[in-house]
Amino acid sequence: MIPVPPGVRVWLATGATDMRKGMNGLALQVQQALERDPHAGDLYVFRGRRADLVKILWHDGLGMSLYAKRLERGRFVWPQAKEGVVALTPATLSMLLEGIDWRQPQRTWRPEMAG
Repeated sequence: MIPVPPGVRVWLATGATDMRKGMNGLALQVQQALERDPHAGDLYVFRGRRADLVKILWHDGLGMSLYAKRLERGRFVWPQAKEGVVALTPATLSMLLEGIDWRQPQRTWRPEMAG
């Protein structure tokens, strides 16, 4: 898991992204299509058309980083919107990267009352 510092926002690019793009191509997509600053320190998460690969773009103040994860089985769960961006919490990002359906996570049972 990427260590997300406190205060860093996580943005999920909706729709499918061309996974042949590298740092510069994804940074340009953040700037033009999402109308955000790719150098502001936020995390931007992109998913490929087959939904088994994600790339995460992050500028930490010193340089740009590009992380990639491919699931061997299953698919990453993504919003239905065709374009735009969705804000996530770092906890939700963690679930997404583990292949968990973050839209409706199963909560553990909690007792109603003691005794």
